Amino acid sequence: MYAIVEVGGKQYKVEPNKYFKAEKIDAKVGDKVELPCLLVADGEKVDIASSTSKKAKAVCEVLEFGKESKVVVYKYKAKKNERKKQGHRQPYTKLKVISIEK
Repeated sequence: MYAIVEVGGKQYKVEPNKYFKAEKIDAKVGDKVELPCLLVADGEKVDIASSTSKKAKAVCEVLEFGKESKVVVYKYKAKKNERKKQGHRQPYTKLKVISIEK
């Protein structure tokens, strides 16, 4: 069984008892969060969120917060002596999927 959930404008494929990194969520470590499922598939049947009367959800536990590795942005204009170096580290939340409820 797996599901497609949406967190922070991005979609992730999740399975029970698996971990994944998502956009930063306002919660505390150890909290349980419910994420809306866009699609739920088990071995035989695929349910799409718009076609089901009940809304499926994935129950996840917040494990930790962190930052991804640095992405360096370097802007350069030839013959103008313009150089700009900028870095960015995107924050994330590591989640463990406890169950997927239809």
